[in-house]
Amino acid sequence: MNENALRQHIEAAWSDRSLIQTEDVRGAVAEVMAKLDLGTLRVAHPEVDGTWTVNEWVKQAVLLNFPIQTMETVEVGPFEFHDKMPLKRGYAEAGVRVVPHAVVRYGAHVAPDCILMPSYVNLGAYVGERTMVDTWATVGSCAQIGADVHLSGGVGIGGVLEPLQAAPVIVEDGAFIGSRCIVVEGVRVGKEAVLGANVVLTASTPIVDVRGETPVETRGAVPPRAVVIPGTRPKTFPAGTYQVPCALIIGERKESTDRKTSLNDALRQHDVAV
Repeated sequence: MNENALRQHIEAAWSDRSLIQTEDVRGAVAEVMAKLDLGTLRVAHPEVDGTWTVNEWVKQAVLLNFPIQTMETVEVGPFEFHDKMPLKRGYAEAGVRVVPHAVVRYGAHVAPDCILMPSYVNLGAYVGERTMVDTWATVGSCAQIGADVHLSGGVGIGGVLEPLQAAPVIVEDGAFIGSRCIVVEGVRVGKEAVLGANVVLTASTPIVDVRGETPVETRGAVPPRAVVIPGTRPKTFPAGTYQVPCALIIGERKESTDRKTSLNDALRQHDVAV
């Protein structure tokens, strides 16, 4: 079934849930999930101009898949799971290294040469080539992680299924996300950016560029190659003035074909903990 036909079936079933019982819709949902698993279809994809397009109908298919599936008991050695979604399989054929107890649900794509330490990748997510998902890192539903990314230990990448128009978290190629960072609510981390340890980014978190003589404040996106650390700033409430979190852009990672070298330089230059 081509993509236009898949979309028509999914959108029709989203408007009329009784269609979930039809063979055509169930087949379309199953095909979307299989394509997500293979990485031939994505919840969001980059355009040539650097913007991203969210495919709402693909998220609709992921949500429609839940009432179609039934609860099953899955046994893996001494471990027992009870869920509607099977686990991903075929890592050796895909060229992915998976260290126990890394868990990926079916419907998430993990590209060749990725390394998954004990971690979790939820359905609808996309993880690009040569990316490291380090110990206890989580990649939420539909999150889009680029190639050559390092998600350090304990990183939390948020997921999104609803509302449908909400953008997923996007971490672009070559980015380095430091230990215990949290990135949620559709925040986009630009190509080769560096987040120091414990940076928390939500849609409303102020991202303050302090490299110039005056601060420049934005929200929702970290520029390419920016070096970011956690910060605070005062905010006045009825009960008094308190320090609230923000993120500070303190430098820029040098553009280099040797990402490892440029990363080390950025960390040494700005004394950023990872």
